[in-house]
Amino acid sequence: MAIKTLSAKAAAALDKELMGPGAFSIDQLMELAGLSVSQVVYRVHPLTKGSRVLVACGPGNNGGDGLVAARHLRHYGYRPAIYYPKRSQNQLYQRLTKQLEDLEVPFVDDFPAAVKSADHIVDAIFGFSFSGEVREPFPAVIRALEETELPVTSVDAPSSWNIETGPPKSGVGSKFNPEFLISLTAPKPLVQYFKGRHFVGGRFVSPAIAKKYDFDVPEYQGIDQIVEVGVGGERL
Repeated sequence: MAIKTLSAKAAAALDKELMGPGAFSIDQLMELAGLSVSQVVYRVHPLTKGSRVLVACGPGNNGGDGLVAARHLRHYGYRPAIYYPKRSQNQLYQRLTKQLEDLEVPFVDDFPAAVKSADHIVDAIFGFSFSGEVREPFPAVIRALEETELPVTSVDAPSSWNIETGPPKSGVGSKFNPEFLISLTAPKPLVQYFKGRHFVGGRFVSPAIAKKYDFDVPEYQGIDQIVEVGVGGERL
């Protein structure tokens, strides 16, 4: 049975419903998303494989998830560094940035250079709302992600991919296929083009919401915020 997915339109409607009738704040959802991302990194790249995690953050919610993940990773004992070239003026993002600065997490300006001193990369640049062309300064970042031999964990979508149709046919991002992907709340249609290990994070969705949007909530174990799933949606 094929894995059930959420279109970009449905994902946006779901977020709106969670923050309306669902009574969640954006702070809560971002915290839960970032926590899930940090657990994937801890699962696939334990500290014994290297503690230097480079987190690339975009200007929107996907980037906010990356900032939260970096904070958790710092508390786990990793040494994260943040690439965040387009800082949001929104107070939420400013608070997340301040929390990292207080933990003495460095912010870097040159992503390709920072890759050379990293052990793992978190791609939190573009999420399910991305469409169109990759704009500056991110083309060089996507090219570095394509070329690196380091393991990459993408948040909700490999950056530059269309949420429905997957990687671009040519140009920037056409050769980018990260080793790990965490789908937040539910997988998006692009997972059919993904070739690595796939996780789902979203241990807060009510049965009624899942039924309304026609997706499956995986069986989370113990205190885990993530579940590894196969291409057919089965738990691994």
